[in-house]
Amino acid sequence: MRPSGAKANFLPPGLVSNLQDVLSSRKGAPQNDKNDDSTEPNSDPVEVDDTKPVVLVTNADGIESPGLTYLVDALVRLGLYNVNVCAPQSDESMAGHSFTLKESIAVTSAEIHGATAYEVSGTPVDCVSLALSGALFSWSKPMLVISGINKGSSCGHHMFYSGVVAGARESLFSGVPSISISLDWKKDESQESDFKDAVGVCLPLINAALRDIEKGVFPKCCLLHVEIPKSPLTNKGFKSTRQSHWSPKLCWQAISASRNPAAGRFVPNQQMLGLQLAQLGRDASAAGAARRLATQKKNIEEVESVGVSGKSDPNRKAKYFRLELLDKKQEEEDEDLDFRALENGFIAVTPVSLSMHVEADVHTAASEWISTSLEVGQ
Repeated sequence: MRPSGAKANFLPPGLVSNLQDVLSSRKGAPQNDKNDDSTEPNSDPVEVDDTKPVVLVTNADGIESPGLTYLVDALVRLGLYNVNVCAPQSDESMAGHSFTLKESIAVTSAEIHGATAYEVSGTPVDCVSLALSGALFSWSKPMLVISGINKGSSCGHHMFYSGVVAGARESLFSGVPSISISLDWKKDESQESDFKDAVGVCLPLINAALRDIEKGVFPKCCLLHVEIPKSPLTNKGFKSTRQSHWSPKLCWQAISASRNPAAGRFVPNQQMLGLQLAQLGRDASAAGAARRLATQKKNIEEVESVGVSGKSDPNRKAKYFRLELLDKKQEEEDEDLDFRALENGFIAVTPVSLSMHVEADVHTAASEWISTSLEVGQ
């Protein structure tokens, strides 16, 4: 069963509201009172059974992703927890630890049987921060935050880019224990049922974590990042691992409309809506909105910049590029590293700390360089 929440709105909520106001005024229709409490997503909170631990589930792939769907369904079926969901409405897997500032986000209730669920037009960090703020749910603090199950590995340095790890990290910032989970999805090999199998193999860890949180013996200084091998049912068991230096190769490629039709429409939604508002006679503040030109050069699409006044600026050109993540050979051979354990069929469980710890030898080398540089400078 997939959650049937409202479809993702790809336009910024603030500008959508402005456009609706303009259309309403043209039709002579009365505008809605923005202070009406009936529009608040938490105006009628669902009653919470205080006898059950509260579990918050988020992810980075989006609220309709199978990893989250199967996980929430399994937790609900256990009947042991109050399951709550606050997840992005679209894919934010590479959002890192980013949040939305100076722009409103939209929150819409989602239909997930047995759970109180909301989809958010923001990042995983937005979702967790909002959920823990007390502004959305009726409870004050969950016992555990689970972020996942993510489609694709987040080993090594990939954790810095990963939205699923960021969701768990934000929880730990607020003092709430957290677990992030990723499945080592392989294109042309993996299938959706692997997520269901992944849920089955990680449920014992989730139950053990909740049990030990209640006992006060669960680690408080770190989150646990769980990597599940591509064939979950043939795993060799859990293995405690260390974060490696594994990282994908970042490959940037120039994109043209002829190679990728989506590139030809690469006009940010806020800017496109700004042009619509301008046509309605409103100042849309669409600085930087773009008008596509027919010319192309060296297979790179160029557009001419259009300012607020609508005058083109021939001196400002935009080119389009797309990032691809490619695998590269890893030199680290330590069997206790996350990606090595995952390759060998283990469920890799990596403690991730919030402290920016610098190893002793690195600190010594840096200190020596600083001292020498200061002496030379003086």
